[in-house]
Amino acid sequence: KCLQIINFYYSRHSQSEKSSYIVSTATASMSGVKARKYVLRSMFHGAPKKEDFEIAEEELPPLQDGEVLFEAEWWTVDPYMRYFASTWLKLGDTMIGEQVARVIQSKNKDYEVGTLVIAMFGWRTHTVCVPPKEAKVLEFSKLDRSIFSDDISVSTALGILGMPGATAYFGFQRLCQPKEGETLVVTGAAGAVGSAV
Repeated sequence: KCLQIINFYYSRHSQSEKSSYIVSTATASMSGVKARKYVLRSMFHGAPKKEDFEIAEEELPPLQDGEVLFEAEWWTVDPYMRYFASTWLKLGDTMIGEQVARVIQSKNKDYEVGTLVIAMFGWRTHTVCVPPKEAKVLEFSKLDRSIFSDDISVSTALGILGMPGATAYFGFQRLCQPKEGETLVVTGAAGAVGSAV
């Protein structure tokens, strides 16, 4: 089957590292499960438009030993995507992005059905992959369900309880080390990180 790495961070890694984390994007899906994905149809000129994307379907193959089928629950739409889409993607590629996904089928003892992860799967509804043996920050990691509740959505793992929130907190507290009487100016206060400072 045709295999493709859709987390483009891995394009900077060695071949041995790539082999531990592979996403199936062939006729990808699990017996009867069809994945839908947003693929780049044209490069952005001005504001991104509906016509810049196309929704494609894939039928995922049966899971092999070690593989897991994930279903997206939330995914991101972020400003950085515009830059990386123009520099890393080619036409026909799945739009990049981070998502919270839930295991719906598994042939991996470390990933039971219902397990939540945060991963760079891109804009797609379902993903088949062999999870890495160790968590990779900003790439793939399990989520601790105990920190979420009816009042705290798992979507916050992509925001205030995720990378943007951690960047805001540690960037401000550890790097800026604010002192009483100082004035704080946040130049990107409308962004995911700036709005959390």
